[in-house]
Amino acid sequence: MKLKLLSVLCAAVLSACSLDPVYQRPAAPVETAWPTGAAYGASASAAAAPASPASYAAPNAADVGWREYFKDPRLQELIALALGHNRDLRVAALQVAEYEAQYRITRAELAPTIDAGGSVTNTRTDGAVSHSNTVSVGTTSWEIDFFGRIRSLKRQALENYLSTQASRTSTQLSLVADVATDYLQLLSDETLLKISTDTATANQRTYDLTVSMMKIGSASLQDVREAQTTLASARASVASYTRAVAQDRNNLVAEIGCPLPDDFSTGPTLLDSDAMLADVDAGIPSDLLARRPDIIEAEHTLKAANANIGAARAAFFPKIELTASAGTASTSLSQLFKASTGAWTFAPSITMPIFDYGSNKASLDVAKIEKDIDVADYEKAIQTAFKEVSNALAGRATYVDQVAADRDYVKSAQDYYDLAQARYKTGTDSFLTLLTAQRTLYTAQEQLVTDELAKLSNQVTLYKVLGGGWSETGVQEQAAASDAARS
Repeated sequence: MKLKLLSVLCAAVLSACSLDPVYQRPAAPVETAWPTGAAYGASASAAAAPASPASYAAPNAADVGWREYFKDPRLQELIALALGHNRDLRVAALQVAEYEAQYRITRAELAPTIDAGGSVTNTRTDGAVSHSNTVSVGTTSWEIDFFGRIRSLKRQALENYLSTQASRTSTQLSLVADVATDYLQLLSDETLLKISTDTATANQRTYDLTVSMMKIGSASLQDVREAQTTLASARASVASYTRAVAQDRNNLVAEIGCPLPDDFSTGPTLLDSDAMLADVDAGIPSDLLARRPDIIEAEHTLKAANANIGAARAAFFPKIELTASAGTASTSLSQLFKASTGAWTFAPSITMPIFDYGSNKASLDVAKIEKDIDVADYEKAIQTAFKEVSNALAGRATYVDQVAADRDYVKSAQDYYDLAQARYKTGTDSFLTLLTAQRTLYTAQEQLVTDELAKLSNQVTLYKVLGGGWSETGVQEQAAASDAARS
């Protein structure tokens, strides 16, 4: 009895051991603060220094739901449609379900599989016929996981499943940002189409005026040809932006995975970041380890590789399998379930690797190399995230100054054009001066819209690279909803 108890205790101790290396998260190969300098502005410099969360003026991007960040109701509708119909996101969700099922398959190998079976055998030998009838319940080839091989494989499958979940979240973040960027591109091109149309209309009036002035001798044929050239260029721009608007709408349809709503219309809209986007805070670089789904994905992949090393190590130890069954057996089917017909089998087996020509050693080496590769991928994911956030922070600070300068440029160009037009009509200035003023105004207006789009797109990128876009509503709203539900 003592021997049996000792055997059970030893088996329990062995089954609890793990040959996985002790996992330690690699150190982040980046600075502990965001870059500072003229490109980042005063707000970025303040955010770069570690401080208490209460000192931040805006919430962390990952805590702001996309409905709160994107204020435009039409954009909110497009994002909701994309989350429900986009095929890439659907495939990512199905892959999560697939890996979850693979994890359950691996986990099931820890427990024995019990089957019930029956057979009827009739044999003729040397003119004699024999009969055999059996019914049994038992398990076949159940590996007793003394050295943790199956548990390591289970941990590997679990980490692969969690990695796929993070990948699905990363796909959603990219989708939300892509829909927002395509929508902003549509607004920008519609605004540029209006500017081009207005410019073409103004150029048409200038051309008509020049023709009239040539008839009375106040303008030359050269002036008429220059006006005609400018008008043709403006018409070409109208055609170009008309095409761009149509293509932008097609891109949105492909992005959301379904037709645009019947009542969807934008029209030329002022690209105002304050009215369209909420403000978010960058936090500190270490926040990315918990916020960025691609970093989370890389770490789960690394943990899966760590568990795979444990499985490879366990291959050096004996493999113990158990086959057992119990039932009844009889030469007559009618006597099958009567007394003294019981039958059972108990067949444990052990396989001990002795010489495999280095196969197990090579498998362990492969597992260790794969882990080293995953460490490098994890560190690269952190470095990429740090670079993307730093670039977006530099853009957030500098685009504000750039757009402000563009607005001054447009105002000056408009004043210049109005003055040149008035002086040309009175014959004070030449047509070349008016033509230069027209081109300057159009260039200034086009540059303003282009830089406004770049500014907004950069803010969308900052929201994405900080881990925003995974939830519909923010943390505070979710907590308030939970409190309301409990009450």
